[in-house]
Amino acid sequence: MDNCVFCKITSKQSPAEILMESDDVVVFKDIYPSAPVHYLVVSKKHIPSIKEVLHEDEVLMGHLIHMARDAAEKLGLNGYKLVFNVGKEGGQIVDHIHLHLLGGWAKNKANTVNV
Repeated sequence: MDNCVFCKITSKQSPAEILMESDDVVVFKDIYPSAPVHYLVVSKKHIPSIKEVLHEDEVLMGHLIHMARDAAEKLGLNGYKLVFNVGKEGGQIVDHIHLHLLGGWAKNKANTVNV
């Protein structure tokens, strides 16, 4: 998609602080963090939201979750949240499927967050 900010980041047309990358997924720092540690796990394939995921995307979706787990490990997070926002009413701002990786809260501190 020509005007999709995440497509531009995954294709290296726009800059981002990339933590890790595979053939199908890019993990980069959120520029508007909602937690002390906030990364986005983004498919290189443009899928507008969870509602548009096809059965043929099952492997990709599994890979998205594995990349989130690997990123959390690389960041040294013992506890974290993984969040999909779906649709505008669900808080989705960018129409490109992505998973929020949130963590970095101190032990025994509140870790509720709106993404």
